[in-house]
Amino acid sequence: MTHQRIGKNITIYLLVFGLLTSINNSYLNKFNFPTITDVQISGLENENNLNLSNNIRNLNLTNIFFLDNYTIRNIINSDDLVENFEVFKKYPSSLYIKISKTKFLARINNNGENFILGSNGKFIKDTNNTFVLPFIFGKPTIDEVLKIKKILDESKFKYENIKTLYFFPSKRWDIEINNGPNIKLPQDNIKEVLDLIHEIELSEKFPNTKLIDARIKNQIILNEY
Repeated sequence: MTHQRIGKNITIYLLVFGLLTSINNSYLNKFNFPTITDVQISGLENENNLNLSNNIRNLNLTNIFFLDNYTIRNIINSDDLVENFEVFKKYPSSLYIKISKTKFLARINNNGENFILGSNGKFIKDTNNTFVLPFIFGKPTIDEVLKIKKILDESKFKYENIKTLYFFPSKRWDIEINNGPNIKLPQDNIKEVLDLIHEIELSEKFPNTKLIDARIKNQIILNEY
């Protein structure tokens, strides 16, 4: 949600505005409010900030009172890296927009192309291969990805240690740990199962475990191969 902070100088402008509207609307239309001359954006890479700033300036914004909020919101959200943002008005003629960048969750193949899936639910072009992220196989919805991510974060497993996640049409997940076993998860009580598996994995009694099958309720099957 976009939040707007209004400075103390707004009182004067609102008084003028109220006076003019109470006198004559046609006169108000002729009144020249200060035009917006400065648009500054932060939160993304410099190039992205500059592009968004230029696109907003190209709207030829007339004054700070009558902003086209819908169009401005669409321009900012057109950048796939935007999670959310705040707009700060500095009277009489400046806008400051602070953007929160989306978090990168995983790599995923969508219609034959590889993308990075952001926490904002958008598919971001994978142009930088330096990010260490798990790869998702299957076709989960963003809600299903966010759900399993939240469960993993709340468990004793570290998300950054996960190599791949496999999503099945039955809405069940398998995960593969870096230098660790493949884990077949159940559909329910996933966090509890993960915490138990974490203890098993750390146990010296099971050093060669390659597959952990927890699909059957109240059972965990360990395989070595």
